[in-house]
Amino acid sequence: VDLVESGGAVVRAGGSLRLSCSFSGGSFSDYVIGWFRLGSGNEREFVGTVSKTGVSTFYEDSVKGRFTISRDNAKNMAYLQTNSLLPVDTGVYYCAADATFSCLRVGVTRLWGRGTQVTVDS
Repeated sequence: VDLVESGGAVVRAGGSLRLSCSFSGGSFSDYVIGWFRLGSGNEREFVGTVSKTGVSTFYEDSVKGRFTISRDNAKNMAYLQTNSLLPVDTGVYYCAADATFSCLRVGVTRLWGRGTQVTVDS
């Protein structure tokens, strides 16, 4: 399985970005997809997940109402729509995959992308 993120950029505070995660080498619909970020504190932070069917999502409190995760199983793609961006949202954003939500929620998975940089200027 290979995961590749794209869409990172420099954006002003209050702006929006849509990050993409391309999945290959397996059956996409067998995996829960999660997004994480590595900020200036150098600690990996959970952002959210989308279920295998795309019906259910789960978000970390600080991004609720601003970020939306979705997926297109026909295209083997997942997305992270980020709105009302804040400087604290700056970091490298990673997508990850696992068969179970419980493992993905705590980042216990072998399947990670390489990351895409998001920088939010104040």
